[in-house]
Amino acid sequence: MRLAVLKERRAGETRVAATPETVKKLSALGLDVAVEQGAGAGCRIADEEYRAAGAEIAADAAAALAGTGIVFTVMMPEAGVRALLPRGALVVGISGVHAEPGLPGELAAAGVDGCGLDLLPRITRAQAMDVLSSQANLAGYRAVIEAAGEFGRAFPMMMTAAGTVPPARVFVLGAGVAGLQAIATARRLGAIVSATDVRPAAKEEIKSLGASFVGVEDEETKSAQTSGGYAKEMSEAYRRKQAELMAATVAKQDIVVTTALVMGRQAPTLIDAPMVEAMRAGSVIVDIAADAGGNCALTVPGERIVTPNGVAILGFRNWPGRIAVAASSLYARNLLTFLTAFWDKEAKAPKLPAEDEIIKGVALTRGGAVVHPLFLPAAAA
Repeated sequence: MRLAVLKERRAGETRVAATPETVKKLSALGLDVAVEQGAGAGCRIADEEYRAAGAEIAADAAAALAGTGIVFTVMMPEAGVRALLPRGALVVGISGVHAEPGLPGELAAAGVDGCGLDLLPRITRAQAMDVLSSQANLAGYRAVIEAAGEFGRAFPMMMTAAGTVPPARVFVLGAGVAGLQAIATARRLGAIVSATDVRPAAKEEIKSLGASFVGVEDEETKSAQTSGGYAKEMSEAYRRKQAELMAATVAKQDIVVTTALVMGRQAPTLIDAPMVEAMRAGSVIVDIAADAGGNCALTVPGERIVTPNGVAILGFRNWPGRIAVAASSLYARNLLTFLTAFWDKEAKAPKLPAEDEIIKGVALTRGGAVVHPLFLPAAAA
C-alpha cells in the first residue's frame, strides 16, 4: 500500500507529517512512502534525507497522491488538494473542524475516510498519539522564549558590582499542557511565576512546578472541567469575580502568557483593554490562543503589536510551527503511533474498528458518509 506525505500549503505552516525516522518505520510496516517534494523544507529536512530513508520523492501533490491508500498531513488538505484525493483513501491529520465546520461533509463527498487526531479522547491508551498535547507542550515553551526575546530585561535576578537586576514576574493564564510548560520554562529561566486556571486539579499542578496559584475558588470551580479534561465555559458571575482578580494581578506583571481554550469555541477574553492599559511600558503579553481569536481583547491574530502605553502583544498564529523541527518530530511520531496501533500485519493495511473508543473519537467520515456524532447535524444542514 502507498502512503503519501503532503507538503503543507497553509500560510505560516512549517511542520511536516513525517520525518526520515518515521519513514523508515512506515516502510518497515510494508508501506511504500511517497513524500511530496519540499515537504520538509520548513523544518530543515531535505528531500535527500527522505530518499535516504527509503521514500520516493514526488514532484507535486498529484504525483504523491496517485494510487495512494493513506495520506499523512499536518492540517487537513485544502480544497484544491482534496480534489486530488483518491476515493477510499484514509486521510490522517489535524482536522481543525471547529474552525471549518463544512470539512466533514466535503471529505464525505470526496469519498475519503478522514481521521482528525485533534479529536482524540483523553484516555491513557491514546496518550502517545495525542497531537494536541505534543504540540501544546512545545507552544508553551516557545511562548516563553519569544517573551524573553521581546522583554527588555533578564528573567533571573542578577547581582552584580554595579547593582542588582530584579527577576521578571511572569503570570500564566491557563494551566493545561501549554500553560504548565510555560510555567516550567519561565521558572527555569529564573522568573517569579504565578498562574491561574478554572479547573480544580490545576492548583496543585501549578504549585508542584514552583509557581504560586492565583484564582477564584468557589462551588462553580469544582465542576469546571469536562470529562475529557477540558475547561468548561464559566458563568457570568464567575467571570466577573475572576476579572477583578485578574485586573489586580496583571497590572503587577512583566510578562503575561495566555493559553486558555474552550474545546470547539472561540477563546475566552481574559485580558481586556483596561487591564492592558494598566500594565507598565515594556511589559509583554504572549497570546498562545491567538488562533482561536485570542485571550487578550487587543490581540491581532498573526501579528505583533505595541500598544500606545508600550505593552508588546505577541499574537502569532501556529505557535508549534515556530519551533518546527521539534514539533514535526513529535507530530510525526503521533501519526506513526496511531497507524501502528490499528495496523493489520497480515493484510498490511490499516484496520479501524468502528466500535473502538479511539476510532469513535477521531473518525470524521467513512464510506462516503459523515460518522462523527458531533458533526452529523452540521453535515445534514
